[in-house]
Amino acid sequence: MNDTSRKWGTLAVACAAVLLLSLDLTVLHLALPKLGEDLAPSATQMLWIADIYGFALAALLVTMGNLGDRIGRRRLLLAGLAAFGAASALTAYAPNAPLLIAARALLGVAGATVMPSTLSLVRNVFTDPKQRTTAVGIWSSVSAVGFALGPIVGGLLLDHFWWGSVFLINVPVVVVVLAAGLVVLPESRNPRPGRLDLVSVPLSAVGVLGLIYALKEAATGGVAQARVIVAAVVAVAALVVFVRRQTRLAEPLIDVALFRRRAFAATVGAELVAVFAMLAMSVVFAQYFQLVMGWSPLTAGLAGMPGGLAGGLGGALSGVLVHRWGRGPVVSLGLVLTAIGFILFSRIDTGTPYLYMLVAMLIQGVGMGFTFAVTGDTLLASVPKERAGAASAISETAHEMGGALGIAVLGTVLTSAYRNGLVLPPGLSHGAAAEARDTLAGALKAAAALPGDAAGAVARAARQAFVEGIHVTVLTGAAILLVLAVAVPFALRGVPKVIPETVDEPEPVPVK
Repeated sequence: MNDTSRKWGTLAVACAAVLLLSLDLTVLHLALPKLGEDLAPSATQMLWIADIYGFALAALLVTMGNLGDRIGRRRLLLAGLAAFGAASALTAYAPNAPLLIAARALLGVAGATVMPSTLSLVRNVFTDPKQRTTAVGIWSSVSAVGFALGPIVGGLLLDHFWWGSVFLINVPVVVVVLAAGLVVLPESRNPRPGRLDLVSVPLSAVGVLGLIYALKEAATGGVAQARVIVAAVVAVAALVVFVRRQTRLAEPLIDVALFRRRAFAATVGAELVAVFAMLAMSVVFAQYFQLVMGWSPLTAGLAGMPGGLAGGLGGALSGVLVHRWGRGPVVSLGLVLTAIGFILFSRIDTGTPYLYMLVAMLIQGVGMGFTFAVTGDTLLASVPKERAGAASAISETAHEMGGALGIAVLGTVLTSAYRNGLVLPPGLSHGAAAEARDTLAGALKAAAALPGDAAGAVARAARQAFVEGIHVTVLTGAAILLVLAVAVPFALRGVPKVIPETVDEPEPVPVK
């Protein structure tokens, strides 16, 4: 196989692997109702079923990215894919909630090996800067498309099969990707990796996991909860000790000096804030389509798909725009377009035509595609390729942090606006009123138990309050994005359109 074929073959395998993970991030939410009927998990178990995958993934990204730099990215990716396939089968046939939680945790561990390995392999085979920008744009586009396809694939499977089918479908895909990877993927690693610091590994895991857990719990139950305070204190303490240890080690798990590179630090921050807005809005509009518009999960998934496809288009076009305008202007444009989409969303009501939503989604999606493709390439290009695994892991950890932070902050804004704006009709029982004030889903459930006129009044009031809450939330998100759009060109000032190879260590020796 010649070098050109191997390069594009590597990109195809990396894209297939990240597509698999992107799909898996979204299909579970559709499966939860059927899963709840079959396994009858408790409320606490249901939360762990939903969250444990992301917790395990986020906690181990940094460690696995470094491990790939040390033992070989191809080896780690193939091992991770095999483990992902096995864990998918265990998840599909889990007979009870505890075993399902354990299987989902294994899926997260496997996912943590796959995600940074795909991007670091792309970074290492595409050494030409222009080709690298194009390749990272394609990789980013596939990730966005996978996020959009997840609800559709899940909806189609759940219409015909049991809940486990959304996980079992991973197994044949893994087999195909593994077979292709064994043939086309080259091996690469850092030629001087040093030893893996066994103290830094648990410190990073505890710090990241504790912080994300605290953010998620704060979003659902408030900041004043004892478990939120304890988790936040433990997380901050672990991260402080971790950072101090990295500055003193000869062979750190994360080279904190990377954050002194302006391009690296700026792109990590931009990615975090962009994910902050994107994931929170994804959750909000999943509820809007299903609970306000009354659409089925499959219809809601199809309705949201154009946004993901537009993100893929934006990622594919980003390379062309970077070569014309530069990195800072393209990222800034992406953030502005995303903010415009959010502002358009602030005009929706309970009867807004889908065509209006579609226009707003397309604008937002293209903007997100520009942002993620350019920041991903800039981040990878600003570090030596020997450290690509560690840099990719930092990027993915920022994504997880941004997602948790977005749901915590913007989710809290939405909940607060909904509760403050809800005007219930008189005469409701205390229990029904409390349920209605909790969430929109709770309000619709309470309305279903009421007689005709009262049921309609509660449902209308709740949907209207939720839509008004969306207005406040999207305008808050738009303001954050516009501030970032102004700051990014200054942060990326002087970063060339085409970033040359950054080498401050010897070139890695290919592993035969």
